[in-house]
Amino acid sequence: MIVELSHRIVDGMVTYPGIPAPTLGVHLSREDSRGVYAPGTEFHIGMITLAANTGTYLDTPHHRYADGPDLSQVPLTKLADLPGLVVRAQGPREVVLDQTLDVRGKAVLIHTGWDRHFGTDAYFHGHPYLAPESAKWLADQGAALVGIDSLNIDDTPPHGERPAHTILLQAGIPLVEHLTGLAELPGEGFRFHAAPPMIAGMGTFPVRAYAIVP
Repeated sequence: MIVELSHRIVDGMVTYPGIPAPTLGVHLSREDSRGVYAPGTEFHIGMITLAANTGTYLDTPHHRYADGPDLSQVPLTKLADLPGLVVRAQGPREVVLDQTLDVRGKAVLIHTGWDRHFGTDAYFHGHPYLAPESAKWLADQGAALVGIDSLNIDDTPPHGERPAHTILLQAGIPLVEHLTGLAELPGEGFRFHAAPPMIAGMGTFPVRAYAIVP
């Protein structure tokens, strides 16, 4: 079974306050293509303008560190066919992980249920986030990737620090934010995939995140 874990990208959607919404357009319409190709043959070529942090997206170390690996430099072994582990967060906004979990080499996906607010103003306020000490523990334990179904893996006060980003990306651990559908996954026993295009010089980009459950 394949489980979809990404939000759809649509014209005008707002993923994060202050980041411009994507604009979808047309480079070549089907009507105009009829003058380019043989009779009966037509194509549509679209265009999109979007900020890299749109929808469900991947953060590479280059997002936080100028000398960190970018989208074209992070190997697929850190992004695709990873053994997955879902952590069900409960209680307060700050998510503290159980340190008896086996996270080494795994995509650790934090299920908060906050994705139920995606597309509404409520999504932007009071969101769950990962405790800094848990980010450090994940880095120390060698997690392969960390994801969350919330606005941000960090708390987001204006002009604030971003300790989880700082710790995990410095350790070379990619992040996936704005996941959805984690409720449909078992706790473990699945494979996680979230590979972006190989774009040089960029640190973030939308992904089609999904899981394969036997």
